[in-house]
Amino acid sequence: MKKVCLFGGTFDPPHIGHLLVAQTVAEAENFEKIIFVLTNQPPFKNDFSSVGHRLSMLKMAIAGNPKFDLSEIELERGGVSYTVDMIKAYKKETHIKKEELFFLIGSDSLMEFHTWDRPKEILKECKLLIAIRPGFRPSDVPRWVLKEVQFANIPRFEISSTTIRKRWKEDKTIRYMVTQPVWEYINAHKLFSL
Repeated sequence: MKKVCLFGGTFDPPHIGHLLVAQTVAEAENFEKIIFVLTNQPPFKNDFSSVGHRLSMLKMAIAGNPKFDLSEIELERGGVSYTVDMIKAYKKETHIKKEELFFLIGSDSLMEFHTWDRPKEILKECKLLIAIRPGFRPSDVPRWVLKEVQFANIPRFEISSTTIRKRWKEDKTIRYMVTQPVWEYINAHKLFSL
């Protein structure tokens, strides 16, 4: 059976943690592809780089990996990005079945999942795959969510886009946190500067 995993986010910037999680998940779960889905406009964030910059960085970050692909489905739809709408649109476009489609999120996002737009519909449309991050406690997640998810059997990687942006603003190095082309792009376009 062909299995595909969607990996959505603002990717501002895409970093080594995203790539390591995606690669190890692809291997551990035997996915044919990890599809990076760039969020057009997140529902609860306003402070992020333009779509053009985030798209350029993401293309650079995943270039050359045959397991990685990029979907611009959210950018084509425009407006605020809701996971449930993206998953339904992806399924309609690709004719993929629920048992072949996974959606990857971190355990930090899982703790908020019950507050997302139509979370029960998301669980009906695909399988939720969770990458565990430090500090995760299953007791913080509602039972009805917990019983529907699958935990990825991968190591934990602790790098965040928020930390990278903060370090950049503080004039600290982000070397080894992002790929060299992404670092050069951030520098050339003066992203994350005060």
